[in-house]
Amino acid sequence: MTSLPPLVAPSPEPLSPEELARYSRHLALPGIGVEGQQRLRAARVLVVGAGGLGSPALLYLAAAGVGTIGIVDDDRVEVSNLQRQVIHGGSDVGRPKVASARDAIAEVNPHVAVRLHEQRLDASNVLEILAGYDVVLDGTDNFATRYLVGDAAEIAGIPCVWGSIFRFQGQVSVFWSSPPVGEGVVYRDVFPEPPPPGTVPDCATGGVLGAMCGTVGSVMATEAIKLVTGAGRTLLGRLAVYDSLELTWRHLTIRADPERVPVTRLLAGDHAYEAFCGVAPVGAAAPVAAGTFPGPTAEGRLAVDRARVGGSAGAGATATSLTARELADRLADPDDDLLLLDVREDWETQVVGIDGARVVPSGVYAGPDAAAALADLPRDRTVAVLCKVGGRSDRVAALARAAGVDARNVEGGILAWVRDVEPGRPTY
Repeated sequence: MTSLPPLVAPSPEPLSPEELARYSRHLALPGIGVEGQQRLRAARVLVVGAGGLGSPALLYLAAAGVGTIGIVDDDRVEVSNLQRQVIHGGSDVGRPKVASARDAIAEVNPHVAVRLHEQRLDASNVLEILAGYDVVLDGTDNFATRYLVGDAAEIAGIPCVWGSIFRFQGQVSVFWSSPPVGEGVVYRDVFPEPPPPGTVPDCATGGVLGAMCGTVGSVMATEAIKLVTGAGRTLLGRLAVYDSLELTWRHLTIRADPERVPVTRLLAGDHAYEAFCGVAPVGAAAPVAAGTFPGPTAEGRLAVDRARVGGSAGAGATATSLTARELADRLADPDDDLLLLDVREDWETQVVGIDGARVVPSGVYAGPDAAAALADLPRDRTVAVLCKVGGRSDRVAALARAAGVDARNVEGGILAWVRDVEPGRPTY
């Protein structure tokens, strides 16, 4: 990805003597300087979530001199938050997180205007909230809100700096549907389907290294500053993966999915994003039953078949599917000539894959080379088709069967494989 032009025009007012002193270390930096600092002063940045990632991001955005910072969070500070949510202190326990964060920001930089959105983000309010900002940082900890923010940012056409943490690993990227230069990439290009419910524990269940939140959250703030000022090269088109135990960073190239229909409207209906992810709405006693509900485009509706993508450990194979454990048994059998076809993108296989798989991204089977790709599949062997959670692979397997191939979808995809066959391997 080439460098992007500055996102925000500089404020016309000159920096005051106090600002010149406060931001002197920025003013000396090539790519920022006085004009870049004026861009930061004019910028409006929304941070969704004042938690583990939002805390360091908010503090560094404020210290950097971002003129207007919005905070979305409807939660209150708990004792268990203090291990990683460094914007809050012991005296803040029980207070709204947005109020605690506002007070901390005022101590860091009283020149920053803070807008509080003490409400749960949903389809009825997200577009109105995002409309007042230049860039959004997604530091949320649940898939329903991530898809909601990603869709809203795509519709609004504003960049979204996304971060995620789990145990000792973190991921960061920049998503933007319509950048002024180059190809856009959005959240759904990289994560077209949510993981099956229960396969990815939350921080309370799986744990998280508190200090790692500072690392990833600071990178998110840095990406926002680069977008505003035009300094350097952002993570648009790349996914940065951080391993705190090995102290390594990997950068994976990500691209727009040519099969994906652009999002032009949010999922409609109460708790539609929770239903899409197969999780219970806040305050509900049981998960929402996944099924058919209004989709993100005007043309149709999105069907979510949890029986297909869930890949439960106890499920058995059908004539058109295999479980992860059954796949492992067949791969281990020296007399079984099964072919494993991985239809994920190359960057996904770099995160976690299965040795010996043939990698052909699913988009190939929907593009101009589809006929040749299908003809290349063997007719005298079983072909097991794998993706992340089972959605893309099911579509490719159906196309292959129509072309005369004995194709089986691997239920639950690579996430089911990690859960049931190789626990401890990285996920995404």
